[in-house]
Amino acid sequence: MIQFAQSEYLPLILLIPILFIFHGINRRIRRKRVESFGERAILEPLMPGASRARGWIKLVILSIAIFFFVIGISRPQLGARLKEIEGKGVEIMIALDVSNSMLAQDFSPNRLERAKLAISRLTDKLREDRIGLIVFAGQAYVQLPITTDYVSAKIFLNSINTNSVPVQGTSLADAINLSVKSFSSESANSSRAIILLTDGEDHEDNPVEAAKTARELGCVVYTLGIGSDEGKPIPMENGELLKDREGNIVVTRLDEKTLIKIAEAGGGRYVRAGNSDFGLEAIVEQIRSMDKQFFSSVVFEDFDEQYMYFFGIALFFLILEFLITERRGRNFFN
Repeated sequence: MIQFAQSEYLPLILLIPILFIFHGINRRIRRKRVESFGERAILEPLMPGASRARGWIKLVILSIAIFFFVIGISRPQLGARLKEIEGKGVEIMIALDVSNSMLAQDFSPNRLERAKLAISRLTDKLREDRIGLIVFAGQAYVQLPITTDYVSAKIFLNSINTNSVPVQGTSLADAINLSVKSFSSESANSSRAIILLTDGEDHEDNPVEAAKTARELGCVVYTLGIGSDEGKPIPMENGELLKDREGNIVVTRLDEKTLIKIAEAGGGRYVRAGNSDFGLEAIVEQIRSMDKQFFSSVVFEDFDEQYMYFFGIALFFLILEFLITERRGRNFFN
């Protein structure tokens, strides 16, 4: 089955009929100019090199070249969509905080985008481990069920923003509890890990108790703190800064104490994110020392790129169009 990786370029094919329209109008204007000098039957013998057909032939060839070029830049791909694979690894549930406080800009461009970039880079290095993605604010939702399909993981990751969860707040306990429930039934208790990426400002529940319960159920809880001690204001979509009910600018700070307690209760480790080393890979390296288990999964298989063949065809017709002139007797094909 064929698909186009950059299908947004396909509408450029509509330029082809426009070219035919303009060429027809131009030919009509030129014919009227010639006829202004006299009758066509008298003037044609005086222009033996002129050819009405060759202009259209050149345009047809050029159109074919444009057609194949547009198909090429749209990146046609061939291949099977699904593939069953087997591997040995651990299951990692990543719970990402998408509350408004993650818009603070003590990381560039902000906490949330920096966390998404770190997760994306991590998926590029994973091989056989399973990964799942949960987003949370005032509530928690499964964004991506546990899988080894890292391509889909990056697609879902790109769509995440602070509107992914309709209820604002920061419910760390809800994120931990949902993570525990989201592991596959075939995974062993010794091969399950939860990573919380958050600034730690919890206003909803008791995340330490939730982490303790997760540990009792065989899940290790790690925390990655994103933010700074001095804190930053929260920019909103309208360009203003978030304010409380009294009109004061809200400053969000990293709550390391809570995150350290969560990691200790969950039997894991707390890492503070840095600008140069975000810290996620250090956590995953420690997770890889856990017991591994055999998994079988169905994933999207990479497609074979076909664009180079279409570019080659387009180049052939461009050269052919260049070699043909609109006047007889001036090209290699006369």
